[in-house]
Amino acid sequence: MNLPNQLTVARMIMVPFFVVFLVNIIVPHHFLIAGLIFALASFTDFLDGKIARKYNLITNFGKFLDPLADKVLVISALVCFVSLGLAELWFVLIIIAREFMVTSIRLIAVNTGTVIAANGWGKLKTVSQMAAVVGILIMQYIQELIDLEMIPVFSLGSFTSSTVFWFAGNVLVGAAAFFTVISGIVYLVKNWSLFKNSK
Repeated sequence: MNLPNQLTVARMIMVPFFVVFLVNIIVPHHFLIAGLIFALASFTDFLDGKIARKYNLITNFGKFLDPLADKVLVISALVCFVSLGLAELWFVLIIIAREFMVTSIRLIAVNTGTVIAANGWGKLKTVSQMAAVVGILIMQYIQELIDLEMIPVFSLGSFTSSTVFWFAGNVLVGAAAFFTVISGIVYLVKNWSLFKNSK
């Protein structure tokens, strides 16, 4: 197994540790620990792709596992946010449905020998999802510090910090869901010929 694939596997291994710290609210600074694990896992995503392209170490195993690892990491975070009451279920379900649809299209493309290239909307979708996860982790860690009385309490009018962070977090997830839907539609339209040619 080459280095890029090892990094991808490492990213998959990090997911359970990320989830454990994210949902384990009795652990002090658990949002910070989860955020650091998420940041490290995201960095391996950047690193494995760069190494694979630079040294021509692209393999079928990597093509399969790399996008899967990304989806597992992000979806795990979003599902945990729903469980913790930090994100609306409908936004997350929309994102998951899109990922299933795109994966299905990729499977059809493989069977027909078609190569599907990444596009700008897909990259924007990924960035928006990552930004939503990181943003929520940062805001919730600030809230944790407020609860621990390590930093001063603040509010906006009649809204407490927890309400403000909840709303801002859902704006981020909602934006990610929007870009996810748009990228999914673009993906479907561009590859509609796969359905016409399939028997």
